[in-house]
Amino acid sequence: MGGSRMFKKILIANRGEIAVRVIRACREMGISTVAVYSEVDRASLHVRKADEAYPIGPAVASESYLRMDKILDVARRSGAEAIHPGYGFLSENAKFAQACADAGIKFIGPTPRSMEMMGSKTGARRHMEKAGIPFVPGTSRGLASAEEAESVAGTVGYPVMLKAAAGGGGKGMRLVRTREELRSALESAQSEAQRSFGDSEVYIEKAIVNPRHIEMQILADEHGNTVWLGERECSIQRRHQKVLEESPSPIVDPDMRRRMGEVAVRVAQAAKYTNAGTIEFLVDQEKNFYFLEMNTRLQVEHPVTELTTGLDLVHLQIRIASGEKLPFTQSDVNIRGHAIECRIYAEDPDNNYFPSPGKITLLLLPSGPGIRRDSGMYEGWNVPMEYDPLLAKLIGYGTDRQQAIMRLQRALYEYFVAGIKTNISLFQRILRDADFQAGRLDTGYLDRLLSKADPEIAARAPEPRIAAIAAGMFAVLDPGSTATTNGNASAPVNAPSRWKQKGRAEGLR
Repeated sequence: MGGSRMFKKILIANRGEIAVRVIRACREMGISTVAVYSEVDRASLHVRKADEAYPIGPAVASESYLRMDKILDVARRSGAEAIHPGYGFLSENAKFAQACADAGIKFIGPTPRSMEMMGSKTGARRHMEKAGIPFVPGTSRGLASAEEAESVAGTVGYPVMLKAAAGGGGKGMRLVRTREELRSALESAQSEAQRSFGDSEVYIEKAIVNPRHIEMQILADEHGNTVWLGERECSIQRRHQKVLEESPSPIVDPDMRRRMGEVAVRVAQAAKYTNAGTIEFLVDQEKNFYFLEMNTRLQVEHPVTELTTGLDLVHLQIRIASGEKLPFTQSDVNIRGHAIECRIYAEDPDNNYFPSPGKITLLLLPSGPGIRRDSGMYEGWNVPMEYDPLLAKLIGYGTDRQQAIMRLQRALYEYFVAGIKTNISLFQRILRDADFQAGRLDTGYLDRLLSKADPEIAARAPEPRIAAIAAGMFAVLDPGSTATTNGNASAPVNAPSRWKQKGRAEGLR
């Protein structure tokens, strides 16, 4: 599709809170929406919010949300002119982007060529090496043997990191501290990479001690214009999965921000990139930054950038895909205030954060100044077992970091979800931690925090939770009362089923 004619109907090839987020953006722009859903998602919020909804198969993602043929068939039958992939599932699948193009349907994202170039971490490193982009010392091709791994590790120096070339989310990743650990770690990483991505290619790079993980948001239109929109601090991670993100980073000054932004734009231009993308960097203790990878899609944490720039990234994605030029230049981009996002998961903090499916019997929602919620859940909904357990995102915004923290702390104590376990208590602990409040962060921060006892748990008075607990007890004693609590009508839900650990297969990084 050429020109700049705005779409009349868009299909959202996703589920959960991101599908709801895109549906809302389309509605604001006067665009009709088409949802797709698996059997267990029949009563999901994105199905309720869309103008049309079509079933695409069983609960397992490989038979529904990952079925390109079924999604394209729905697009054809519904008359959708474009597909927004959200994140996870098919969002970084170059074959799907090409299939959309072949079917005459606009893929709201980069071109297949750009996705292929940046989709392989080793391939991306080779391209960035040619473009003069700084990256962590290591190999730009997969390791051919254990002997080669030992040779490279000996050259760059231990510790080193083994990484799968074809994916992320911590799969196929191993930290190796000594030569004696290397061979077994390589075999383990290759095996996990093969199971997770169907590709056993693993490369090696120097492990930066106590790095920060900082990323830069970029936008590029189809007319050659590329801008950076500020950084996000993503160092708070568990098992290589981001947990809490904020913008701007506590350590990035204006000069460092400009330099990172300029490098990010060079990366995007080298890849001939269009639409929204994110350049990820590792930052060492001396504030040197190194290219890590590019995420060729919208990020889970995009709301913190929206709040600090005043720009709607989903609106802009759609406008770029329709052929419009960016309506602003780099000099128009201003970073104001501070935003922090918490990823609310259905998981049990008292059981090693094991996923916790089930029916949401009561939902008390936070609101008030500076609070944003991007959510895919409602009271009475049954959280399925088959997908990543991300329920919602709670974002606090303030004129400065301290105000954002205070508002988010208050909102977390207003947030109450009954019937399942959530990680809300984890964020309460993080936000009151002295190191977090001082901005002393790195990718090992959360492991250190969780290894310590929390002295405030027993001492803290229960008053802030009394109302929520009382309401929960009332709901249990009088189940019929939840039918209209908070204005939510009761909905048909699936019977609870046996839970199986599924991991984070969608790769929501």
